[in-house]
Amino acid sequence: MKTTLKTLLLLITIGTTLSCDSDESKKGRFLLKGNEKMEENDPKGAMEFYAEALEMDSTYAEAYYNKALAHIQLNQLTASIQDLSLAIKFKPGYYDAIFQRGLSYLDNGEFYNAREDAKQLISLDNKNWRSYFLTGLVEEKLTNFPEALAAFGEASKLNPENSDLLVNQATILYYQKDFEAAKKILSKATTVNPLEPNLHNLQSMILFDEQNYAGALDAVEKAISLDKSQPYFYNNKGLYLLFLDQKEEGLNLINQSIQMDPTNPFAFRNKGIYYVMEGDKVSALQYLVELSQNYPDMDLVEEYLEKAQAL
Repeated sequence: MKTTLKTLLLLITIGTTLSCDSDESKKGRFLLKGNEKMEENDPKGAMEFYAEALEMDSTYAEAYYNKALAHIQLNQLTASIQDLSLAIKFKPGYYDAIFQRGLSYLDNGEFYNAREDAKQLISLDNKNWRSYFLTGLVEEKLTNFPEALAAFGEASKLNPENSDLLVNQATILYYQKDFEAAKKILSKATTVNPLEPNLHNLQSMILFDEQNYAGALDAVEKAISLDKSQPYFYNNKGLYLLFLDQKEEGLNLINQSIQMDPTNPFAFRNKGIYYVMEGDKVSALQYLVELSQNYPDMDLVEEYLEKAQAL
């Protein structure tokens, strides 16, 4: 499951009296100018203004926080963690900063640090759905699926109109191979927000595992029509086309997905499957042997490694 940080970013704005030339109002104006740059999708320009605010007040927690969000937009996760930690240092119990730091830790592979932030959020505010959302993401990464499911369920109780939280629950059930339970939750998510692309992508994955390849293709095409920016949607479509005997078109989509995100091991698995289907033992083993070593529990890897070895 992907964490979409940009959809969760919340800039902090501090009100200032523009007619006053106090240091407090000046640093506030720098903060607002930085926010304007963020709204213009210019995070580098925004950081210059946040830095100006911090020149005036090196303990300005909100400026560190907003500067961290600019780093996140530039995928500078280590820098974002550093700024968020400073924001928390100068403003203990800073909920938004702890939440964003937890997400940055998560995306930076620092799962146990993210877990500590999630625990702190629950202690600060156990009625905020984001406290449990971060907990669910962390436990999912640690493959503690029952704990992840419980956390996403608690988040959904607190924010029942958030379709993402329902899709998160269904995703965990999918990992546990409880397809019927996953489909029930996805049905509920459809009533909340039928235009949620991840909902249709997950439906496609379930249909594929049920060997309904045509249905899987229809569902992932719906996901792509709603969000054309997700590489794993194209990778899934490519996989389904392989099983519908449209192998060259499938390979093209898998390669497109790799160009968009060269770190997704499922795309390389799918290339290995393509070469098995084409009878190319050498190319298939090039992908599948390494995947078997690094991701021994990945679906289809062992099955197609055996098929490749038998060619």
